[in-house]
Amino acid sequence: MDFKKIKTENTAVTRQKDLFYKGTGNIYETVAILAKRSNQISREMTEELHKKIQEFGSSSDNLEEVFENREQIELAKFYEKLPKPTLIAVHEFLNDQIYYRNPHKDQADF
Repeated sequence: MDFKKIKTENTAVTRQKDLFYKGTGNIYETVAILAKRSNQISREMTEELHKKIQEFGSSSDNLEEVFENREQIELAKFYEKLPKPTLIAVHEFLNDQIYYRNPHKDQADF
């Protein structure tokens, strides 16, 4: 996932609660969906960051030598400026970009 292309707020915004009933009809189910999606996004971001940081890793593990790598600092600043996973999940939900289903409701249909 390309987090650079996501256009959403970087801070919490007051929203109408009626928007969160859309699709599920239940605010608690929506919160559960958002929590799961937020965890997925967080894992993806963490894995991506770890891969990029390992490129800067040195082969010698000397505790006395600490190098300040300008590129690492810029990378950290970039990830700090990204919207939080929760805000990305809310943005995706409100724009119908999340696929979800409730297996308990699916079984009730049979």
